[in-house]
Amino acid sequence: MWTKEIDSTWTLFLDRDGVINERKIGGYIQSIEEFKFLDHVEESIGFFSSIFGYIFVVTNQQGIGKGVMKECNLLDIHCYMCDKIESKGGRIDKCYFAPGLKSEENILRKPNSGMALLAKSDFPEINFQKAIMVGDTDSDILFGKNLGMKTVRIKTQEDINIEADLTVKNLYNLKEIWEKII
Repeated sequence: MWTKEIDSTWTLFLDRDGVINERKIGGYIQSIEEFKFLDHVEESIGFFSSIFGYIFVVTNQQGIGKGVMKECNLLDIHCYMCDKIESKGGRIDKCYFAPGLKSEENILRKPNSGMALLAKSDFPEINFQKAIMVGDTDSDILFGKNLGMKTVRIKTQEDINIEADLTVKNLYNLKEIWEKII
């Protein structure tokens, strides 16, 4: 399996809702109080922090574009999320988000590559061929594939139209698989 070749020259891209925290089906996480980590996520990101050179969150957040929430609310949530992950020995190097509406053509919004290109601009040493995208939707997987990344799908209720390189139950399951390999 390709996980054997991964080292600190690799980058991990993570979707947020459904990967790091519980998704709010039909709505948006608008406050820290609504943000609920999925089981063992902080521990898992701590494990991945010891392997990957960079870890980024890339998340579509059209609630901002719809006026349901403000950017400052999202930044508060991301600050809280990163602090909790750091308190468990992990790290998120930077969070990127796409505030535009799904109906608008927007380079930032996944599956478009804008957030990855911003990350590459901020961290030029990123090599997308040495990167993994972990997400729970087709747009996440397509985002990774469009950039030549390896892809990991977190199982959800969503219809699957694009296959990932690997499918797992959650980030903790990915960590368990990884531990058996290395």
